Amino acid sequence: MKIGILASTIRKEEKLLLEELRRRSLPHEVIDVREATYDLHRRPCDHDIILERCVSHSVALYILKVLNGWGIKTVNSYAVADVCGNKFLTTMALIEHGVPCPRTKLAFTPESALQGIEEIGYPVVLKPAIGSWGRLLSKVNDREAAEAILEHKQILGTYHHAIFYIQEYIRKPGRDIRAFVVGDETICAIYRASDHWITNTARGGKADNCPVTPEIDDLSRRAAKAVGGGVLAIDLLESERGILVNEVNYTMEFRNSIDVTGVDIPARIIDYVVAEAERR
Repeated sequence: MKIGILASTIRKEEKLLLEELRRRSLPHEVIDVREATYDLHRRPCDHDIILERCVSHSVALYILKVLNGWGIKTVNSYAVADVCGNKFLTTMALIEHGVPCPRTKLAFTPESALQGIEEIGYPVVLKPAIGSWGRLLSKVNDREAAEAILEHKQILGTYHHAIFYIQEYIRKPGRDIRAFVVGDETICAIYRASDHWITNTARGGKADNCPVTPEIDDLSRRAAKAVGGGVLAIDLLESERGILVNEVNYTMEFRNSIDVTGVDIPARIIDYVVAEAERR
């Protein structure tokens, strides 16, 4: 068995995964996307399976499409990355599979976006359809703020800023939940607490263990199945109408979740990769 690790930057997570591969004496190779060139007319790749760990969503999508087109199994697949990397596609997948999520509207002009915002009611959250680490999120508290932010997005003029993804603001209890799903199992979960309304650990949120209750387990596995399954992190929000699925992440960071949960997340990921390779 030969395992590839597709990466652009070797972060703490990739180091832990590589350590686990070395500990098991599993043949593996790091594929640096900054150096790789792919001839679309022939398959030079001889890996049994490739674990995708790219920082760049767009780069990951292109390469996963090529690899899957050649018949090479990847974790995660192109189809999963495509859905999870786009908040609109994720939300549609959740809705289509009956997974509870925040009320969301889509608009394509500032005027229709303002109408959508006021139909949901203030406050709302404006998000870029594609993005991570809690960047470029805006909590909009009133019409004056909405008009200003929509004008800024219009002036920025990029394709992504011309698509208005509008979501109801969930009054969470100073935290959200991130659950880790590997295959068919919710292996652990963390609370991400912060005084700020954005609770991502990349933005300073503090991680603490969250017991995997039957509700968290059920919702997390249903959300993972809705987007195609694999190795995923499910972001959950506690609300007055129960727990809602906010987002699904396909190349998640986990360095802050190992010690607080006591779960060897890199080992569980490699377990899954090996099992998938053997299922060929």
